[in-house]
Amino acid sequence: MRPSVMRSAAQLLRRRNYSSASGQQARKVAILGAAGGIGQPLSLLMKLNPLVSSLSLYDIAATPGVAADVSHINSPALVKGFMADDQLAEALDGADLVIIPAGVPRKPGMTRDDLFNINAGIVKNLCTAIAKYCPNALVNMISNPVNSTVPIAAEVFKKAGTYDEKRLFGVTTLDVVRARTFYAGKANVDVNTVDVPVVGGHAGITILPLFSQATPSTNALSAEEIKALTKRTQEGGTEVVEAKAGKGSATLSMAYAGAVFGDACLKGLNGVPDIVECSYVQSTVTELPFFASKVRLGKNGVEEVLGLGQLTQFEKEGLEALKGELKSSIEKGVAFANLV
Repeated sequence: MRPSVMRSAAQLLRRRNYSSASGQQARKVAILGAAGGIGQPLSLLMKLNPLVSSLSLYDIAATPGVAADVSHINSPALVKGFMADDQLAEALDGADLVIIPAGVPRKPGMTRDDLFNINAGIVKNLCTAIAKYCPNALVNMISNPVNSTVPIAAEVFKKAGTYDEKRLFGVTTLDVVRARTFYAGKANVDVNTVDVPVVGGHAGITILPLFSQATPSTNALSAEEIKALTKRTQEGGTEVVEAKAGKGSATLSMAYAGAVFGDACLKGLNGVPDIVECSYVQSTVTELPFFASKVRLGKNGVEEVLGLGQLTQFEKEGLEALKGELKSSIEKGVAFANLV
């Protein structure tokens, strides 16, 4: 990549929430699952982030090649690749932020729950290592089903005596990215100016975009169009899986969303004020123990979990409809984590 092209890419990323490293502490970031479909583009994007001084790439296989490839990019972060169980400790040592895209992807006809038996075990093992080797790191969970894997991580950390609810995040940023894109296209507004809160969870009907709170606001969309936008946001992952005809899932857009949220966490750690993103965290916003809503980020992770604001009747109905499924997913994760 030519320097001018790379600078243009970095400038674009900064406009889309990436930040400058000027006057801020550089950080070590570990990506677990770095050789996968999400992990590789995520590694590339985090290498471009000026806040990252050390990029630790881990997977069960193929990571040295990914690390060598990414390390040739002329940006400051130093890259190392780690492979297999015996190198996990070194990969995690000293990490400020751990991003977990590890696991198997969705295939046509699969729900996120279908992924549970495989990905739940992977997450449990990785979180056991995090608790041992970098217990104070912020943890960004991408591995699906996020509605269950975040509770699994919480239970693992509780057992290890390292749980801090302020430091564990389910990455739901892709739902926000999709909602922004779909809303901008339908409302005919500049997508770079759009924000749409997305609350609830990260699967199907548990994804609830609050288009009534979208900015810039518009009166141009009918109730039916809002309903259609909501459904498309909820089914965005399925749309990609079907478009790829069984040969992949949402990897590139998820990597972008993961990089955006990871950058927000790094800015928060470095004391940048007013960093607000949606994320699936331990919450008292509803009666559910975990819930996605706007979160203010700071030096210790979650600084404040923000409320839902005023909802329309359609959104209130969506909120009530999602609770049963989300509750079941949370309980499923907790039960798995507590199996002997």
